Amino acid sequence: MKFELWMPCAIVVSFALGMVLQSARGSSAANDAIKVTGVGGFFIKAQSPGKLADWYRTHLGIALQAAGQGEHAMQYHPFDWREKDHPDTIGATVFSIFPADTKYFGPGGSPFMLNFRVAHLERLLAQLKQDGIEVSDKIVGDDSSGKFGWAMDPEGHRIELWEPKPE
Repeated sequence: MKFELWMPCAIVVSFALGMVLQSARGSSAANDAIKVTGVGGFFIKAQSPGKLADWYRTHLGIALQAAGQGEHAMQYHPFDWREKDHPDTIGATVFSIFPADTKYFGPGGSPFMLNFRVAHLERLLAQLKQDGIEVSDKIVGDDSSGKFGWAMDPEGHRIELWEPKPE
């Protein structure tokens, strides 16, 4: 009789432990999924973005394009590449030159800003906020490029986090 009760209990306990272990593995995988997946861009400030873009074009061959009119217009160049696991998917890392007085880099006064690609923007921002990191409550998104959010590193550099539009 004891054996008849022990066997179903052992099965139930084994099942419960298996579920706990699988849940723990899933949590670890979920945490990995909210990390940075790549560099989306490197942005710098310049007194004259147009003149600096000319320098990069002339001396380094980077074909920056103006995103507006005049020498103070933001300049950018996407460096295209292919996804390692999905070679038919094209991504880009953008090099941009912003006017020196841009507010886009946040309140820290840093002359540069990094843009990192992420898989799950809202989850990463929530995790950073939970960790006590200064995070902007604003998330900006559109159908053409995806969603953007921001956080500050301990040195006062604004970090842009970008979840690209799904392919």
